[in-house]
Amino acid sequence: MIKIYTDAAVNPDDQHSAIGVLIVHNGQQTQLKEPIGPTNNHEAEFIAAIQGFRYLTKAIPKVNEIVFFYTDSKIVIDSLNKRYAKHFQNEVDELLQLQSHYATVVNTWIPDTQNLGAHHLAIQALHAQ
Repeated sequence: MIKIYTDAAVNPDDQHSAIGVLIVHNGQQTQLKEPIGPTNNHEAEFIAAIQGFRYLTKAIPKVNEIVFFYTDSKIVIDSLNKRYAKHFQNEVDELLQLQSHYATVVNTWIPDTQNLGAHHLAIQALHAQ
C-alpha cells in the first residue's frame, strides 16, 4: 500500500506558491517541497498532485499495490472522479495518465486537519522563497 498526500500554499499578497508532497510506502516517508512561482490556489493544488505522482511513477513504477491519494482540495478530487474540469482539463488528463501506472488508485478528499504533513512542507517551501 502506498499513501500520497499533497497540498499547496499561496501567498495572497504576491501569489507566489509552493507545494508539499508526503509519500508513505513500506514504513518509509518521502517528503518533497518546492516553490512553483506565482499562481492561484486551484492551479497550485493540481501542480502538487501532478508533481507527487510524477515522483511516485519514477520512484515506484508500475506496482500492483493500492495507491491512496489524499488531498484537501475538493476541486482536484471532484475533477478526478468526474474525469473532467472546466478550467483544468489538461491537468486532470495528466493526473489520470500518471495514476494509470497503478492497478488501483483511491482518490480521497480529507480535511486540512488531516493533511498537516503535506501542508507543513508546502508552507516551508513557500517561506524559503
